[in-house]
Amino acid sequence: MPYRFSGRTALVTGAGSGIGRAVALALAAEGARVVVAGRRPEPLTETVRLIEEQGGQALAVPADVSRAADAEALVRAAVDLPHPRLRSGGGTPIGSLDVAVNNAGVFRGGRPLADLPEDDWHEQLAINVTGVHLALQAQIRQMRTQPAGGAIVNVSSTFGRHASSPGAAAYSATKAAVTALSRGAALDHIRDGVRINVVSPGATDTSMSLRPGETERQRTERARTTLPLGRIAATQEVAAAVLYLASDDAAAVVGTDLVVDSGATA
Repeated sequence: MPYRFSGRTALVTGAGSGIGRAVALALAAEGARVVVAGRRPEPLTETVRLIEEQGGQALAVPADVSRAADAEALVRAAVDLPHPRLRSGGGTPIGSLDVAVNNAGVFRGGRPLADLPEDDWHEQLAINVTGVHLALQAQIRQMRTQPAGGAIVNVSSTFGRHASSPGAAAYSATKAAVTALSRGAALDHIRDGVRINVVSPGATDTSMSLRPGETERQRTERARTTLPLGRIAATQEVAAAVLYLASDDAAAVVGTDLVVDSGATA
């Protein structure tokens, strides 16, 4: 069976752990060359090692997505990766950015909105909203110059448009903004050949889904009784949703928000 992303170059932010790492591994397993980005180099190096261990190609690029220069540098890094399908008349490889997954995000909550430190508010806005905005701008500007365009998937959350929870008001506001920004950008740029969609995970097997002081075993027991499915989602299951939206299988899917939350908001 042919790989869906053979010959394509992908960029994944927040790829040092959790959902971002799972997405990067899944893209590489289906043939993509992957630029993995994040603020800390050590986790990115581990993601690259895991990809290369399974026979894939990856490049780690430390970056802060809340900075326009870093967002543009990530796109350049992806374009500079060797691309065997496209060559100039002189035989020099011409790169492209075919898939971008904007997954980088932070959660600073656990307390009522009135008690949230101002710095926590600004950090969530900077990474979760401004970071996606700047990434979209840099990625779209490149993709719309390419004959085949490109696909972008932004990772939001069920907190926001679909649900909320005590202690998560600011985080929910930023994730609702991601969904709204993505849907608007999808309409702005589909005629440019750039297809934009959203995946909204619920409770997933990452540290972010642990309540303060909760162990993984306690989380498992809580999910057994509170989620319709009886368990939280695996990171690989969220990655599968991302890859579907990024692939040609979803060629007619534009501006959608795909929820992966074990039935929590059904």
